Amino acid sequence: MTALETAPVSVQGPAIDFDRVELDLGRTRILDNVSFQIRAGSVHALVGPNGGGKSSLIKTLLGQMPHRGELRLHWPDAPGTIGYVPQALEFDRGLPMTVDDFMAAMCQRRPAFLGLSRRQAPAIEQALERVGMLDKRKRRMGALSGGERQRVLLAQGLVPEAQLVVLDEPMSALDEPGVQVFEQLLRDWRQVGTTVLWIEHDLQAVGRLADHVTGLNRSVRFDADPAQALTPERLLDLFSSHPRSQREVSA
Repeated sequence: MTALETAPVSVQGPAIDFDRVELDLGRTRILDNVSFQIRAGSVHALVGPNGGGKSSLIKTLLGQMPHRGELRLHWPDAPGTIGYVPQALEFDRGLPMTVDDFMAAMCQRRPAFLGLSRRQAPAIEQALERVGMLDKRKRRMGALSGGERQRVLLAQGLVPEAQLVVLDEPMSALDEPGVQVFEQLLRDWRQVGTTVLWIEHDLQAVGRLADHVTGLNRSVRFDADPAQALTPERLLDLFSSHPRSQREVSA
């Protein structure tokens, strides 16, 4: 068990099977025979070099990219909600868009210029409070620090409540208060049995917080618990531009 792990009351999120998933962009093979499983209700980290296919794999899971092979979600009951937190927020910082405006645009069907809907307002307020941004809801997004904007991105991933959460480098711009917020969210998700798929470059954070780690550099280089996965030999192979064969790694 990890330092943050507690037994969930019940598992709400799905188990996920990636079975021989392949993806080509033009003549370039992005994903090559990718096969691994994610345990239901676990925090599963995906690590690897830039260009190694991590974000592309997430996009196949979200149905945004065509692929070969099979991808199966095994929900405990009826299919649930998938929450997604992207790596960064690109927008014109001169726009007069407040935090509330952004949350309205991302989390409800009602046009953002009409304000928060009465139906969604309580959930949005709770999400902003969980990430420590409720007191800055009227500030322009462009006036926030990078860490504060990243916390707002985390908040939009909480509405509606998801049973599968997909995170694309959520810690990349977080300040220290934001890191504490993120670790608390992981505790909360683990406690209620939410499945979390988490792309991350901070290997120390992965070692502390993840239940399981998959190393991806176009193909799966390792798939194990953090203590077994994050060894110098495995990481050297993972981040090499010319990965060695599994036979060489195990020799």
